[in-house]
Order: sequence, then structure tokens, then C-alpha cells
Amino acid sequence: MSGSDGYKLYDCSTLLLKVTSSSLTKAQRRWRIAYATIYSFRVMVSLAKEIISKRGSQQPSVISHLHPYVSLDIEPSSSKHWGENFLPSSFAPKIDKNKLVETVKEKDLVSLDQLGGVEGVAAALRTNPENGIRDDDQEVIKRQEMFGRNTYHKPPPKGLLYFVLDAFKDTTILILLACAALSLGFGIKEHGAEEGWYEGGSIFVAVFLVVVVSALSNFRQETQFDKLSKISNNIKVEVVRGGRRQQISIFDLVVGDVVFLKIGDQIPADGLFLDGYSLQVDESSMTGESDHVEVDATRNPVLFSGSKVADGYAQMLVASVGMDTAWGEMMSSITSDKNERTPLQARLDKLTSSIGKVGLAVAFLVLVVLLIRYFTGNTKHDMGQKYDGSKTDVDDILNAVVRIVAAAVTIVVVAIPEGLPLAVTLTLAYSMKRMMADQAMVRKLSACETMGSATIICTDKTGTLTLNQMKVTQFWLGQESIEEVLANRIEPSVLELFYQGVGLNTTGSVCKPISGSILEFSGSPTEKAILSWAVLGLGMDMENLKQKYSILHVETFNSEKKRSGVSVRRKADQTIHVHWKGAAEMIVAMCSQYYESNGIIKSMNEEGKSKIETIIQSMAASSLRCIAFAHKQVSREEMEYDDDSGKTHQRLKEDGLTLLGIVGLKDPCRPGAKNAVEACQSAGVGIKMITGDNIFTAKAIATECGILGSDYDGESGEVVEGIEFRNYTPDERMEKIDKIRVMARSSPFDKLLMVQCLKQKGHVVAVTGDGTNDAPALKEANIGLSMGIQGTEVAKESSDIVILDDNFSSVATVVRWGRCVYNNIQKFIQFQLTVNVAALVINFIAAVSAGEVPLTAVQLLWVNLIMDTLGALALATDRPTKELMQKPPVGRTEPLITNIMWRNLLAQALYQIVILLILQFQGESIFNVSEEVNDTLIFNTFVLCQVFNEFNARKLEKQNVFKGILKNRLFLGIVGITIILQVVMVEFLKKFADTEKLNLWQWGVCILLAAFSWPIAWFVKLVPVSDKPFFSYLKRSKIIFTILKRAIYHRKPDRT
Repeated sequence: MSGSDGYKLYDCSTLLLKVTSSSLTKAQRRWRIAYATIYSFRVMVSLAKEIISKRGSQQPSVISHLHPYVSLDIEPSSSKHWGENFLPSSFAPKIDKNKLVETVKEKDLVSLDQLGGVEGVAAALRTNPENGIRDDDQEVIKRQEMFGRNTYHKPPPKGLLYFVLDAFKDTTILILLACAALSLGFGIKEHGAEEGWYEGGSIFVAVFLVVVVSALSNFRQETQFDKLSKISNNIKVEVVRGGRRQQISIFDLVVGDVVFLKIGDQIPADGLFLDGYSLQVDESSMTGESDHVEVDATRNPVLFSGSKVADGYAQMLVASVGMDTAWGEMMSSITSDKNERTPLQARLDKLTSSIGKVGLAVAFLVLVVLLIRYFTGNTKHDMGQKYDGSKTDVDDILNAVVRIVAAAVTIVVVAIPEGLPLAVTLTLAYSMKRMMADQAMVRKLSACETMGSATIICTDKTGTLTLNQMKVTQFWLGQESIEEVLANRIEPSVLELFYQGVGLNTTGSVCKPISGSILEFSGSPTEKAILSWAVLGLGMDMENLKQKYSILHVETFNSEKKRSGVSVRRKADQTIHVHWKGAAEMIVAMCSQYYESNGIIKSMNEEGKSKIETIIQSMAASSLRCIAFAHKQVSREEMEYDDDSGKTHQRLKEDGLTLLGIVGLKDPCRPGAKNAVEACQSAGVGIKMITGDNIFTAKAIATECGILGSDYDGESGEVVEGIEFRNYTPDERMEKIDKIRVMARSSPFDKLLMVQCLKQKGHVVAVTGDGTNDAPALKEANIGLSMGIQGTEVAKESSDIVILDDNFSSVATVVRWGRCVYNNIQKFIQFQLTVNVAALVINFIAAVSAGEVPLTAVQLLWVNLIMDTLGALALATDRPTKELMQKPPVGRTEPLITNIMWRNLLAQALYQIVILLILQFQGESIFNVSEEVNDTLIFNTFVLCQVFNEFNARKLEKQNVFKGILKNRLFLGIVGITIILQVVMVEFLKKFADTEKLNLWQWGVCILLAAFSWPIAWFVKLVPVSDKPFFSYLKRSKIIFTILKRAIYHRKPDRT
């Protein structure tokens, strides 16, 4: 008895029904009645024993209470129903886990034979090869407990302490801590422990705050990226449980599951080949070998986790999961690279380095000036005791020098814009999170920003521009259109061939749950549509069909061949039939005859072929996808051929076929597709549709979606077929590439060729793809966009972003987010550079002229905290606006700091410098306040200027900076927190921040001075600026100077 037979109840009801059959003799009927009586008695006794065992000794007289008769349900059981309990309620495998794991890992066929082969393993794992394991949570849990979960051990994520320690590795922070320690020591020595710790302790606290806030921010982003990584790894796997095909998470897969594999799938666990055809696997991720491995039931039945299905389809029995697989062991030792630097981050690193060098130079000059002034006796008393040669105590000298060094180092801290990398990380993490909600999962960080520069999007048609909800709306048999009500007029022999062509040449399936009468169809949308039409419209019975025929050979569908074929043997007469299904014009080209509805076969001459092609074109012009079916009866000899090594292979007949019929499937356009296409086009992004469909279908859909205009005349070269594009010369392709908007009947190679040509023309190209063969184009493109629903795992791994709903509107949303990332970074750069320029100039001028810096180390660290961390949070989290899609794409080589930004930041920085220098030198006399209060006014005004300037930075060009501000609650919250903390710093932390309390009038003056930045920004934005980059003028001047220099020093000598 086979493993599967053990779980099938003996069909006694069928036997009883046949007792009275007229085909049986009288003796046979007596024997069957006798057998049925004995069988029924044994069933009742076993039932009684089961009841006794369940109820125990409390009801010992259960047999005496049984009725002397039993009612039998004599309806024949059917394998069509899959709700029955075909497995025992308690799961107890009859196989050693370690032996099974080792057998599969080592591909040990001898040990596999000892276990009874694949069928023996399935029986030992209590798995029905057709129906899978029980669809029961308890069953799954028991299997997980016995064989483990399908997860692998990952290195623990970096904790908060790691980021705190990492922040302390910054050289400037370490220097500041050293200065704080010295200041603390000298302060305690000079003023005692009670008063002397304030200055050094304040620097310690300020540094600690900066470090902790930065570490918290980085830790939060790390956690965010980990979450997104888990989501991207959560692959959906199709299995059968309880006879029902369903999709489950790869993490819920258990040993004993039956998994369905098709082209492009990643094999989710180690397993054994149960059934399938033409299965070829790419094991390069495991072995490094690029050649595909053929998998079958006899020579090589082992499938390894992490491999990819290159061709064919199959059912696999899961034998080991998680850490018991070689893939799990390998992945557990690999840490994902979270330190990926995007192009924008690399450019910002250079900008940060340049600004840091300027800040370092200014800080060094301030240090030198302050030291010279101190040692020449020109320093004021608040910078330390006045130097008086040998009379000055050594401790006083060291204390003064430490303060001067701390001030200089703090200038470096403020000058180096550490917030820029943080702002990029924040805005990327924020946009990734929001894009998930907008149905786009980012796999590579760089894609977020690159998408903002996209100039061309090459999109698929099916499922992206259309709903991918197929329905058969037309059916032609020969040259006759068949309505649904006329289906019963088709000759039975022709109908039977149709059943074969639809029901056996498919990767879909039909299931009927026992709980309901509604049939469930599974497979691709095209397969489901054709199966439902054949079953519901033509009365096809899938179960009956499979019992009457056995499949001999399968050629699976792929996007290059655009057809699939199958050879089957009819069990009744052993005849062999070949069936092909695929793109209508390609199948018609393989045919020499066609069937009519009355069963007559007619020769397909040129006139007949032309009529059928006209039918296909008219269907395609109505936006229908045309699928044709063809058939031929062949002999075994026609099926077989020998290769060079003498090995016999099977192949399907590809010519002289008879056309069975053509179906037209309607796939309506997505409701928002046209608006999304128009939005991209108005944003300067060209849309090109690349499809494998008929050229007439492609034109109809492209016109409906707005890719082709209503003025399209057919002669402009906007629509081409893949073969035509492929046969252009390289020069012709480069000349015509910009005009092409639609490419029909394209292969994956054509898509790759188009991407390469567009990139050579200087375009930034985004490409959508869902199939395994799309992988080269997805990798070649600047941004690869794979489809989350229809996309294969190979396509997803080759892509940068996964469009979760397969919707073109989501592609347009990704473009908007890409531009938003770039725009948010520019906002923060403008804001931070304004602070940098103002702080550096003020401190430098004050140090040179007065021998002191107006802002203390603690105050500058507080400003650093505001602009770096809080400023980044406030400005990096703005959501995309409609205005972003009204501009042309931003070139990837364009300067980060535009002329508009230079205009804005220089105006604001100049205003801040003027106001604060006036306060520095004339503040005491203007406001009639003490020096300490004046310093507090300077500090307070400077901080409030940054708060008001945060609003200005929200809009680089628009004068109304408050538009949409109520939607960004985080921005308002951060501004509110900054103001509250500033009030606390000034009013309550006198000794910590070295400030004095201000009255309401003084607060009003500070707010008024800072608020002037709003009208200044409003008027400045009226000033026009050149599009030519600011630094290009400097480069031009340098070139002119070089030319003049060469002309002067390298003139030719006179011949006289």
C-alpha cells in the first residue's frame, strides 16, 4: 500500500451501490452482500470500542445501549471534496529528523531509497501528496515543535549603548570632554566644589545631551530599517493544506508541507520533488555554479532552500526548514549591510567635509587671536585673570587657556554640520515608512532619492496600467463567434479537445470546498479567467478530465516564447495529443487547419489565415488580450528525438497544428492610471509602455491611459514591435528611441536594449518588471521597480523598490517621494548653513575685535542640538506636495546648493550677523542693561532667529511659508519644544547656561528682532536669480585667469 493510500477510506458505499447491478452474476451478488454484512459488523464493533475508549469506565454498558441496526450513508465518496479528515488527529512522524536532514543536505539517494523514496518520506511525515497536511493550527504547532521553525538565527541588532559609544568616538566630542574635565578641575580648585563645578559640569551635560539625542535618533532609524528588512524577507509561499491551495508566510512553512513552485520562485526550504514538469533550478546562490540544474523524481529529487526556479513548475515536499538547511546556516552568519551610502549621502559627506575645513580654519584663527590677546594682556577678566607675565599663577594661565581652547573647539562643533548625514538618514527612513503606507517597499535606500531624478519610466501593461482582473468576453471557433448560450451547439469531439487544451495545459487549478458550492480557481489571472470560463461556460469537469488523461511532457510558458504546450495520452485508446496555448498570432502561425463548431476541419489557406488575423486585430483593437488554442494528434515517434550523446528527449510538435479557437480576455484600465500618467508627464517624466501583448491591444490601452495622444496617426514612429526595434541599427535606435512610446510583442531582451539605449542618451531610467526574465532590465535600470503581487522572487531581488499593489499610481507616488527626499534635504542644508555662516562670522569678528566670543561653549552646544537633531527632524519629515510634480526632474549632477538657496541663506545670515554684532558692541548702551544680560539677549535672539528661520526653510521658492503647516504636526511640535526648552535655559538654568533672567519687554525685543526674518525672506524671494550655478562663475574666472597667465608667460619669442 502506498503512502497516500493509507489515508483514503475504503470506498464501501460504491461497493454497496453495485450490489444490485445487473452486470453482476447471482453468485457475485451473494458474495458482495456477505462481504458488506461482515464489513458493517466490523465497523460497528470498532465504533463501539472507540466510544468505550473515549468515555472510559463511567459507561461500561455502552454496547447494550446500541441500537440493533445502523444507518449507512451510501452516497459515493469523492476526491473532489477536500474538507474530510484524511489524516489522524494526532501527529506522530515515523522518521528520524536528523537522518532526514542529513539525507537531503548530502543528496544521499541511497539513504533516500532506504526511507522508501519520496513517497516513503511523505508517508512517514503523515503528508498526503495531493492534499498536503491537515489545515489545523495544532498540527502546524506540533510540526514546528518537532522539526523547528522556518527561521534562522540572526545577529542581535545594535542596541542604544552601541550608538552612544559610537557618538563618543567623534574627535571634537572627545576634545570637548577633555576641556570640560580640565575646566571642572580648575573650577573646583579655584572656587571650591560647591561653586567651581558649574562651567565644566555644564559642558559635560551639554555634550552628553548632544550625544544621547544623536544616539537615540540613530537607534530609532536602525530599528526602522530592521522592521522594513523583516517585511521584505516575509515572502508568500503557495502550499496545499487540507486539500486547499493557499498562500502562507515563508516563516509559517513546516516540514511535511506540499509547496507549489513556478518560474521565478525562491525555494523556501529544503525539500523533495513530488511532481512537476521541466523543472530547472538555479543553485548559483548556494554552489556558485551558473548552470541550471534539472530536478526530477529519479535522478535528482532534492531541492535546496535559497535556490531559484529557472524553468518549469513542480510540487515539493518540505523536508527540513530554518537552521536545518544549508541556506539557513549561511544566512545566520551574514549580517546585512546597513551602512549603504546613497549617492546623495556621498555628496553630502563631501559638503560636510568642505564646511568642516572652513570651520576648522576659523576656529584655529579664533584660538590664535584669543591666545595672543590673552598673553599680551588684552583679555577681559571674564575670560580668566589678566595675564601679567611671571606674576600670574600657573593655574590661572592653564584655566584661561582651557577656556579659550573649549571656545575654539565649540566653534568647530557648531561649524561641522553633523546634522546633514543625520537629516538624510531621517528623511530616508521617514520616506521609507510613509512609502510603505503608499504601497511601495524600498529595498535599496539609494532608490528613494534616485527616483526623484527619473526622466523616463518604462512600464508594463498588464496589472500595472490595467487591473489584472481578466474575464473572457469573446470566443471564436474558426471564423464563427460563439456566444455563451450557443456553447451547447459545439460538436462534442471539438468540445472535448477544448477541455484538454484548457484543463491540462494550465498551471491553475479548480477546487470545490465541501462547506460551499462556489468553486475556487487558483493560478495567474489569465489562467483563472480561462478556467472559470471553461468550467462555468463550457461545462468542463477538471477531476474527470485528469482521470481520463495522463500528462507526458510539458513546455512551460515564458515571456520569450509567449506560449505553453503539453502532450497527453488518453487512457481509453492510448492516443497522444499535443496542445499549444498562447499569443493568438503566434499560435495561428503554427497552424495549417482550423476546426468549425460542427467538427469539420478546414484547411487554412492564405485567405482563411487573413480572415482569422483580421478577427484577432479587431479583438485586440477592443483592448482584448487574444489567446489561441491549437491541437494535433501525434505518434510516439514524432514526440521523441535523440541528442548528440544518444540520449532520448521529448519534444512537442510545433507545425501542422489545427486551430481550436481564440478567446478574448478583457482587462480594464486601472481607474487612476490616466491621472498618474498625466501627472508624470506634467512633471517632465516620459512614460513608455513595454508589453508582450499584440500591437493593437497595446495601442488601445496606451490611448486609454493617455500614453498615446488622441492625435496619434500611426505614422510617427511612436509605436513599434519588439522585433522591429531589435532589428534597428544602433544609430537608428539612438535616433528613434525618444519618439517611441509603446513597444508591443516585446521580449525581456528588447526591454533591456531599450533601457541601455535610454541610459546612453543620458536619461535616468525607471523600469517596472514582474517576470524572472525581467531581472536583467531591472538591474540595468537606474531604478528597478518590481511588482509585489504578480512579481516573482527573482524579479523582486533584482529590483530597488517593490510596488506592493502593482499599480502605476504607486509608481507616480514613488516619483513624488523621491523628489520630496531631495527637497527636504535642500531645506535642511539651507537652514543649517545659515546657522553655520552666522555663528562663524559673529564669533570670528567678536574674537578679533573684543578678544572674546559672545556665545559660551554650552550655548553653542545648545544651538548645535537645535539645528542638528531637532532641525533635521522638523524639516526632513515634510510630506510631498503637488508643487513637486510641476517641476522638471532634478539632474543627479546638479549642485546641491542652488542659486535660490544661496540667495535665501546669505540674506538671512547677513541679517543675523548685523543684528547680533550691533547687540555685541552697542547692546548694553541701547537697552541700558548689564554685560551679562546683554550676552543673554544675544544668545536668546540668535536661537529665536533659528526658530523663525525654520519656517522660512520650509519653502525654498514660495513666499507663503505657512501653507500646509498644520498637516505637519511634528514640525509644530518640535518648534514648540525648542521654544519651551529655550525659556527653561534662559529663565531657570542660569549657572548651567551662563544666562540671566529676562523681563517680558526684553523677551519681546528678542522675538521682534527674530521675527523680522519673515518679511526679509518674503522680499528676498522676489529677487530673481540665474539658473547657472553660483560656483560656475568662479570656475569661469579661474579658467580665464589661467588662459591669461599662459598667454603672458608662454608667448613665442620675436623672430627679429
